Amino acid sequence: MSAHTPNELTEIFKRDRDLLTRLKRDMAHYAKLADEYHAINREVHRIEAEVDAASDSRTEELKRSRLALLDEITAIVTRERASAE
Repeated sequence: MSAHTPNELTEIFKRDRDLLTRLKRDMAHYAKLADEYHAINREVHRIEAEVDAASDSRTEELKRSRLALLDEITAIVTRERASAE
């Protein structure tokens, strides 16, 4: 498995790294979502890299959960970005 895990939040929101750091420090709800996203994303990556095994249905369930978390995180980042401008 490579050291680089794709789909990390800092990769997706490259221009918002400082905002992500602030949100994780100051907003408990965002921090919880980000932690959940990170855990699921790593699990998906390990399955796709064939380090861990999982059924297709489990993989799809994880991907759906990751996408739902990303949608919620994106809404928070977008809202906070707009309020900072």
